[in-house]
Amino acid sequence: MPVTVLLVDDEPLVRAGLRAVLEAQPDIEVVGEAADGAAVIPLVRQLRPDVVAMDVRMPLLDGIEATRAVLRTVTEPPKILVVTTFENDEYVYEALRAGADGFLLKRARPAEIVHAVRLVAEGESLLFPASVRQLAAEYGEGGGNRVARAAMQRAQLTEREAEVLRLMARGLSNAEIAERLVVGTETVKSHVSAVLAKLGARDRTQAVIAAYESGFVAPG
Repeated sequence: MPVTVLLVDDEPLVRAGLRAVLEAQPDIEVVGEAADGAAVIPLVRQLRPDVVAMDVRMPLLDGIEATRAVLRTVTEPPKILVVTTFENDEYVYEALRAGADGFLLKRARPAEIVHAVRLVAEGESLLFPASVRQLAAEYGEGGGNRVARAAMQRAQLTEREAEVLRLMARGLSNAEIAERLVVGTETVKSHVSAVLAKLGARDRTQAVIAAYESGFVAPG
């Protein structure tokens, strides 16, 4: 089955460019478009896309609020890939905190766009981990987020789960973590699932953000 994508951007040229790049791939299908975040929820419910590629700044409802709305109201929500002009942008970090699974630069090369959609759809690795670290270093309160610290303490991760979370924050995939720890991939998947459940995180991106904001992992 192809990865299905909904494009949300107020610039028609951006949507057209993304559609051309993605539909050139045999395993990706663009199932719809919208010009503003306000149209996302009904389209997600109707089309059930695997991934929403969504502009972070739009006139009526921006990507941050649209992300929150989708995750709050849609059962089994899609992965959300924020599309942005600027990499080191507080809006991008707020979108990740709101529940977005990753971000994509509008100036990205076609191969990078395709890779981002596939990676976010698979959910087994962190997209652009170095950039997430930079964002966390600038906007993540330097480990001083009391809520995040309290959640990390309540999680009571085992030593192995803590090790897995640190490797997740470095951007390692499940297969890479398995190789590093000399265990099976299924074992790593179990540890990742346990980490997400204990932290109340939707996916590994939110778990890594929580790790940075709590000071459990230093972003430097």
